[in-house]
This record gives sequence, structure tokens and C-alpha cells, in this order.
Amino acid sequence: MTDQAVAREVGRRRLRKEDARLITGQTNWTDNIQVAGLLHLAILRSPMAHARLTRVDVSPALERPGVVAAFTGADLAEGLGSLPCAWPVTEDIVLPDHPSVAVDEVRYAGDPVAVVVARDRYAAADALEAIEVDYDPLSPVLDLEAALAEGAPLVHADKGTNRCYTWPLATGESFEAVRDRAEVVLKRRYHQQRLIPNAMEPRAVVVTPLAASGEYTVYSATQIPHILRIMLSTVTGIPEHKLRVVAPDVGGGFGSKLQVYGEEALALAVARKLGRPVKWTESRSEGALATHHGRGMIQDVEIAATREGKLLGLKVDLLADMGAYLMLVTPGIPILGAFMYPAIYKMDAYDFTCTGVFTTRTPTDAYRGAGRPEATFAIERIMDELAAELGLDPVELRRRNWIRHEEFPYTSIAGLTYDSGNYEAATDRALALFGYDDLRAEQHKRNERGDPVRLGIGVSTYTEMCGLAPSRVLRDLRYGAGGWEAASIRMLPTGKVEVVTGTSPHGQGHETCWSQIAADVLGVPFEDVEVLHGDTKAAPQGMDTYGSRSLAVGGEAVHRAARTVVEKARKVAAHLLEASEQDLEFNDGVFSVKGSPEARKTIQEIAFETFTNHDLPDGVEPTINAEHVVDPENFSYPHGTHLCAVEVDTETGRTRIRSYVCVDDVGRVVNPMIVEGQVHGGLAQGIAQALYEEAVYDDDGNLLSGTMADYLLPSAADLPEFVTDRTETPAASNALGVKGVGEAGTIASTPAVVNAVVDALRPLGVRDVRMPCSPHRVWQAIRDARSGTAGGTGGTGPAQSGQSGQAAQSGELGQYGQPGEEGSA
Repeated sequence: MTDQAVAREVGRRRLRKEDARLITGQTNWTDNIQVAGLLHLAILRSPMAHARLTRVDVSPALERPGVVAAFTGADLAEGLGSLPCAWPVTEDIVLPDHPSVAVDEVRYAGDPVAVVVARDRYAAADALEAIEVDYDPLSPVLDLEAALAEGAPLVHADKGTNRCYTWPLATGESFEAVRDRAEVVLKRRYHQQRLIPNAMEPRAVVVTPLAASGEYTVYSATQIPHILRIMLSTVTGIPEHKLRVVAPDVGGGFGSKLQVYGEEALALAVARKLGRPVKWTESRSEGALATHHGRGMIQDVEIAATREGKLLGLKVDLLADMGAYLMLVTPGIPILGAFMYPAIYKMDAYDFTCTGVFTTRTPTDAYRGAGRPEATFAIERIMDELAAELGLDPVELRRRNWIRHEEFPYTSIAGLTYDSGNYEAATDRALALFGYDDLRAEQHKRNERGDPVRLGIGVSTYTEMCGLAPSRVLRDLRYGAGGWEAASIRMLPTGKVEVVTGTSPHGQGHETCWSQIAADVLGVPFEDVEVLHGDTKAAPQGMDTYGSRSLAVGGEAVHRAARTVVEKARKVAAHLLEASEQDLEFNDGVFSVKGSPEARKTIQEIAFETFTNHDLPDGVEPTINAEHVVDPENFSYPHGTHLCAVEVDTETGRTRIRSYVCVDDVGRVVNPMIVEGQVHGGLAQGIAQALYEEAVYDDDGNLLSGTMADYLLPSAADLPEFVTDRTETPAASNALGVKGVGEAGTIASTPAVVNAVVDALRPLGVRDVRMPCSPHRVWQAIRDARSGTAGGTGGTGPAQSGQSGQAAQSGELGQYGQPGEEGSA
């Protein structure tokens, strides 16, 4: 531990170091890379969701101008193994082979069928039209429940089933026991629609071979250069030490670049075959088909409670759409959410089961939040339904059940130990900023006069597990890697500092934040710190960036490595100042002798002294450089309260967000400006799921929303002005006291918005609107409710008795909603 007590940089609103080159066009995107002799790769993709390949003839493509080579799946099969799945969540999981190019059968629209290599990208794309393919159509598999029925068409016939795995978790009392003694039991079904990631930079890869030594450099728009290097070695057989992977400037990822894609393996295989550098860059429409999708899930949720609103138990049954193949962490994404369905609430029983299902659609995998947004959505939606059933204010119901601040650390019913938090403080602050009571009063008046534009108020109180770790927990979950992270600090002779990090940023501001952390510990100017990342040669150790782990794990590694530098420098300083180490103070980058402040050496002077090595004691090596590997003992648990007010036009179905307030607790803040940017970006994506985005397939398995014209992304004009604020309870799991923030906005916002839409329409008899809550779906839900065709299950068994049951029978409406049967619009 250093003696330095005052942080000069951590907590400061620093402009990002990265931004100057970004806004002046000096970025090095993968698609910008040009090398001598570069060839361009194009991929022919299946137009059918499911079919046998009876003939693939690439020879006509070879006659096209500029074409150098063309390959079928069979041509490439010998040098390419199956693409990896690193998270086999159960011992009996079904793991089908996943070729980079289909050989005998295509299993989703977009599955690669053949490859063309040409001297420019346009010649390669044009030559795809010449390839001749004969397809023998097979039945698509699209409905998750039907896929599990006996006699259903099979995505992988050799496996004999569309069931990928079943993963159970049951803790506390049995759910059946608490259901029997509960006074209120509600069942709901929620649909998590598929989402298509849309990072600003499309995916791209460039491979440059060095034939003489058999070495290859792979430039990829990836979040995971270190993991990609290992997996490409496994898939291609090229020794790992012969591969260098570089993530240049990467323009966003949101989980979609947390992947080992077939295109990366293909580019490497083709570069090896031809001995020439190769580039592939996806088009937007190609990305919609070939970049993995997010979400895709049916959630059956059952909650049991007393009539006073005390939660007793929660039961969750999931059907999770795997798509056609298991990609890097596909099976584990729903499992990440398994631990978060109980959220911030206390209860006696929790029962969770997830069944993974193969379909003939684009594979799913991590998308911002990865399992936790789905969990938060389900629990926060059914909490609102329970509040309506009991005639309670939604906030009051939450207050009656959440973990109180004095109870931390608290082990949740799902088995996680939440180290710190204060849900009361975050909620009270959010309610005050939102003007909650005034909005409720306005809502009541509008409802009384039958205003055609209804006001709805949505609540979402959340926590999440992030900072993906620790390694032993990941082992128990059968995850194929650890949760550690590495960093090293190099003190250069001139006093400048190089921070080498194993995290790989794609917009998060690591260069800025890591500089702030190192500058504080070392006492050097912020401007004197340079951060190196994203290159397996420059930064050989790392577990990369995903799951809001970079700061809590990677930033902590930087912090600890810098502290080690100080302690190594202390030994040299003590010798140079002819004092004992115990008599030295270290403040603002200066070692001084207690009681003799004139005897002093800066850490930058010591860096030069160690370089010259003229006056070091025996046994002291001439360096104060240091490295550290962190393997956290726990996840980090940010939390917060999000409130949304919407106005819903009951005549057109149009929803407008009138105000949005969120108060998040992300622990100690390194750079408030970056935190606010992360929250704003997360809110945009969570609101987009609630109101705008959906991957739509037709009955044949064709993606109908495969272009920007068909897939609705919100612009700034579609989003409200956000009011954001923070409370702070430092994390106990790391010395910095930090928690994750990259996914918080996405996790919390979707249920806040949907709860607001349903809250606006509840007096009209609407109990649910399926996402995205488009004008047509809202209008249809109102129409169904008025005609009495909205069905569903609002409760079961004896739990229907009592006041709430009588209210349902009489049709009375409370201020916060109507008890009784659920509407399914």
C-alpha cells in the first residue's frame, strides 16, 4: 500500500485520450488496413434456412475477371476444424460440429456455402453470382415449443433431438411448498425477441502471412484478441506462437465481437493456402444474417406472495433459442441470467430451469447484458403485475421485499453474495428527481376524465453481476476459461509510463481511465502515461473485454501493478537517500525522508537511476517495472433505480417517452464523463428493445428484417433527454471500490419502459404488450382488451381468494391497475 492519500485523477472528468484521433479521422479500423498484394474474400450464403447441399460448383466463378481462387466447404474442410464452443453448460449437452463453410447441409439463412477470393472486393462479390448450388429443401425449425415435440423436424438429424441441454437450479425451500402456503400466485409468459447487434463498425478481418517462418498476423475487429488467438490455433492447427492477433481501433461491439467467427478462420485458412494477405469486411445486410443475434427466449415466470406483498418464492422456466449452432458462449448466456432473476429481493424459494433449443436461425450469443437484461425484465415485469394484483404502489411493493442496506453483505436466494449496496438511497433519489407523486396525481386525473392520451409510469429496480469472475466459480459453471486479468507497468528511463493491459477496448475509454488510475498511484502526470492494448505481441497476457469486467478486473490489475512499482521504487529510493524504507513517505510521486523533506527523489528520477544502474545495492535488479494478475474473489454488483414516464395515444398506439430518470450505483467512479456516456448508450439499447428492435423471420425461416430499412434502430431524435445521477457504495471486492457500468443502462431500462406502457393501459384492461411495443401492437392490445379477447393466466388455485379476487370479479379498477387475469397481446 502506498502512503499517497489524495487522488488527483480518479474521479476527475477527463476528456478521453482516444477521442482526438477518432474525431479527426486518424483511426486504424481493420477495413482501413492496406498491404501489398492484398486479396479480398467474399462469401456465398444460403438463401434457405434448411436444406441439403446436393451440388456446389465454384468453377464458373473462377472465370470471372479478377478472381484468384474459389473454394467449397469440402475444399476447406481438411484445414479447418469445428468452430469452438467454450461453455458446455452440462455434461450431456448436445455439441454439433460447426463448420466455417457448410459441407452437406445448411441450417440457417446466411450459412456460408462457398468462398471467392479476388483482387478487389467488388470482383469477389460479383463472382458469387456465378457459383452454382443445388439445394434440397428441408423443413425449417422455428417454434421453440414445437421443436421439442416428438416427431419434430431436426436441425441436426445425427443428434436425434433439438434439445441442446436442460440446466436446473433450485435453492431454498421447494417452490411447491411455498406455493401451497401463498395467498397470491401469479403466472406470466414473457417473450424476449431476437435482437440484431449493430455496432458502428462492421466486422472485418485482415490476415497477413509471413511464409518464411510460417507466422500469421490476424487483424480483427474483435473484443477478444487473446481468446481469438487461442481458438484460431485450435481450429486451424497453426501453433499459437505462430499467430499474432491485433484488435486495432474497434468501433463498438456490444457482445457481437465477443466471438470466434467462421470468417476469421476462413481468412486465415485462405491466406495459408494462397500465401497472400486476405481481407474480409461484412456489409450491413450480411451482418444481419451472419453476426450472432442476441436474446431470443420464452420466459414462463411464477411468483408466490402473501396478501401483504411479502415474496415467498419464484419459479422460472426458460426456452432459450440457440439458433443453428453453438458459438463461443451461446449455451451459457441464459445461465448468466439464472442467478439474477431474484434480483434485489428476499424470498424463501427459487426454482430455475433453462432448456436450450436448436432452431434454423442465426446462432445467438452475447449481446449487451448477456442474460442479465432478460432476468431483470422478467422479475421487474412480474413485480409490477403483483403490485397490480395486490392494489399496491409498485415502489411500495419493492420496498417491502428488497435487501436493506444494513444487511450487506447479503447472500441471495440464488447463492450470490452481494458485497455492498443501498437500494433505498438510489430509489429515494430517483423518485425525487422524477417527481413521482406529482406524476401519479396527473395520471389519476387523466384516467378519471378518460383522456385518449394516457400517462404511464414504469419502475425498474435492478442489480447485476458483472466483472466476469472468479475463476473457481466459472469452473463450477463449466466455463472454458478463467476470470483473471493481467496488467504490467513499465517505467521508462525518461520518466514516462507504459501501461500494458490485457483488456481490449472498443469504445469504453480504457486508455483514459487506466491512465488516471496509474497516474494517481505513481504520482506522475496523466499526460505521461501511455496505454498499450489489443495486440497479443505487445500485451501477451489477457482475458479481454466483455461482461463489464474491464474496470473491476483489468483496472484493478493496473492499480495493483502500479502499487508494486512504487514498492520496488521505494527500495531504490531508500538506498539513494541513505534512509530506511520505513522512514520514507511517498506523496504526489515523490519519496522523501520523514522529518527531512529536502531529502527527496521523484519516482521518475528513480526510473532513470535504475536504468543507469550506477549506484544500486547488490541484489537489486535495475528495473522498477512490475506486472500483476488479478483473479477476483467475487463479482461486482452495481445497482440502481430507473423510472420512466410515457404518454400512450390510445387511438394510434404511439408511445412517447416523456421523461426518464435513473440513479445508478456503480461504486467508486474513475471518470464521471465516461460513466455518463456508458449509461446513455445502455439506455438507448434497452429502450430500443422495449419499443423498436426485433429480428423478424417468415414461416420459411427467412430473415425479413435484414436491412436498416427493415430493422428499426432509434436515432437521437427518438430518445428523450435523460436525467442521470449516482449514489455510491464502494465495492468490497476490489481495492479501487469500483463496479461495472457498461451494461447497467441496458439491463434496467427495458422493463422500466414496458412497465410504463402497461401501466398507462392497465385501466383499459391491458395486462401486457409484447416487445417491441410498436404502435400496432399497442393499438392491438387495446382493441383486444376492449373486445374481451385478451386472455392469459393471472393467478392459480386458492391464491385467487380474498380482496384481490373479489376486485377481479367485480371489475373494479385500483389506482395502480386491475387485478385478475393477464392479457396476452
